Amino acid sequence: MSRVLIVDDHPVIRLAVKLLLNQLSHEIVAESDNGVEAVQVARDLRPDLVILDIDIPKLDGLEVIKRLKAIDLSMRILILTSHSANQFAMRCLSAGALGFVTKGEKLDELEYAIKAVLNGYQHIPRELTISVQAYKPETEEDKIEKLSNREMAVLRLIAKGMTNKEIGDDLMLSNKTISTYKSRLMEKLEAETTLDLAEFAKRNKLD
Repeated sequence: MSRVLIVDDHPVIRLAVKLLLNQLSHEIVAESDNGVEAVQVARDLRPDLVILDIDIPKLDGLEVIKRLKAIDLSMRILILTSHSANQFAMRCLSAGALGFVTKGEKLDELEYAIKAVLNGYQHIPRELTISVQAYKPETEEDKIEKLSNREMAVLRLIAKGMTNKEIGDDLMLSNKTISTYKSRLMEKLEAETTLDLAEFAKRNKLD
């Protein structure tokens, strides 16, 4: 039995999903109708699976995926949405979701998706199977391989908690140059802050 969080702003959809989960003997730890609350509940309760709609208020589904992955990489996410698979499935998978089901599908399709995702398998719409079979999400190792030697050096020093001036002195570069390297690192590693860069480096034992 797995612990599940349902996130959808339509009560009827939440009810249908809840009934299916009860039939499958899963524990529903909470329900939410908006993205901000969903992230907080997920942080507090740490469910095994989050069944998430994309079009939800306060914080959209794609941003929720990003924040949930930052909280706990083992938390599995299954998208259940009315949006087109052609336009959103790959985007959601790239963001970190493990499965994608459209609301127009029958409930047994959702049941199959839940089982697949909980077992660590990717579940995608049938019409996208061929194209996604060749798709491999970029890993953190892939991102590291794309860094230049100088970018790696700057990243390692950031992880040590050094300031721009200290890094510049160490590498004999100007503050402006170090700032440029930081901007490149944030873009390549999809980081928003210097702290994100430091955590990335430590997570991959680059410090």
